[in-house]
Amino acid sequence: MRIVVVGDVLLDTDLSGDAGRLSPDAPVPVVDVDAIRRRAGGAGLVARMLEDDGHEAVLVTVLGDDDAAVLLRAELDGITVVAGPSGAPTPVKTRVRASGQPVVRFDEGCATPPVPACSAAMIAALEGADAVIAADYGRGLLANVELRRRLEAMAGSTPVVWDPHPSGAQPVSGVAAVTPNLGEALRFAGSTESGTQGAAAAADALLARWGSRAVIVTMGEHGALVAAAGLLPQVVPAPRVTGSDPCGAGDRFASALAVALAEGRTVDAAAQRATEAAAHFLGSGGVGALGGPRGEAPRQLPVDGLDALTVAQRTRDAGGTVVATGGCFDLLHAGHARTLAAARRLGDCLIVCLNSDESVRGLKGEHRPIIRQEDRAELLAALECVDAVLVFGESTPENAISRLRPDIWVKGGDYAAEDLPEAALVSTWGGRTVTVPYIPARSTTKLAAALARVG
Repeated sequence: MRIVVVGDVLLDTDLSGDAGRLSPDAPVPVVDVDAIRRRAGGAGLVARMLEDDGHEAVLVTVLGDDDAAVLLRAELDGITVVAGPSGAPTPVKTRVRASGQPVVRFDEGCATPPVPACSAAMIAALEGADAVIAADYGRGLLANVELRRRLEAMAGSTPVVWDPHPSGAQPVSGVAAVTPNLGEALRFAGSTESGTQGAAAAADALLARWGSRAVIVTMGEHGALVAAAGLLPQVVPAPRVTGSDPCGAGDRFASALAVALAEGRTVDAAAQRATEAAAHFLGSGGVGALGGPRGEAPRQLPVDGLDALTVAQRTRDAGGTVVATGGCFDLLHAGHARTLAAARRLGDCLIVCLNSDESVRGLKGEHRPIIRQEDRAELLAALECVDAVLVFGESTPENAISRLRPDIWVKGGDYAAEDLPEAALVSTWGGRTVTVPYIPARSTTKLAAALARVG
């Protein structure tokens, strides 16, 4: 698709390293920088995400005339950029990360500039878009009267997603969706409430004020709240992930939302897609996993929508014990729940290796599974004792285990070592295979037979 991103850009710089000592001058950590990474931020980050997803991203923006702008242009390589002069310094945000955790951020050139001019080429670049994302970062471009007039005219026939900023311009009327986060929504609405009730009240007020077709309030780990005229607010839950740095999650949400709307999805279905995309983005490492200055593809974990490998690695990096188990888990029952709960108590995270639909058919016959793999994975991930799910397509879990390298591999029931070929595999990296009690009275086979009799 051809997605036009219009808005403010900035240069993001990450300084990363280890912090194993304190400064002799003051009780502050010393970060031994071993990596410097730069990337386009703001509307540039949204365009990069879309380009990495395989879409044609067109970035309409303004750029400065300084050394930072030269670096920023390099980070936009591979993206179609239609830019006018900003007449202001290039904003630079430098984040210092110690052992993967943000420590401090320095902002340069971030004072509010005057509203920039908008060239005829910038206006013309909007033509033919399948969707438009207005990425407002408070630098004034989306306050340009001519640009606003054109976006408002397009909103009647083209999905326009407006990602607002506390210091930015008010969205133009008629856009498909405005996507403030919870803090922004409460501030815009002047509300003192909090949580879901606050989000719903703010969304209703902003829907009337802005004249948009929908307001979607993103609420971090609590998902998103969708408000549209004439409908009750709908809360879209977020998948559980372990990402600690939310930087870029809002941009990922907006980009996925615009694509889903351009595909013709309803706003609630599009919000579901966007929420899942943002969660997977964070679980896969967030902005730290995006491609570098040459536009390399982002690192995508080979996991069906859940961040099992990231969970395992972060647990291991923190000195914790990784526990894993496996099975088909078709018709989840109390026996499964007890086995999983017992396994989780053995370490610091529990990852379930789940047989795919094809794998289950090979093991159980063409009439199985009863529940498809996406639903089985979601049910397992909803359990408090399960930290992540990894779906595998083979008949045995050896390849999945090799990818995870758990410290403890758990099976339910009584097994001899020779009955479990994975036991030898786990031992090659010093792991252990153990069993936990199995409850024979509870079984999927018996449940399936009972359902067949009832049917």
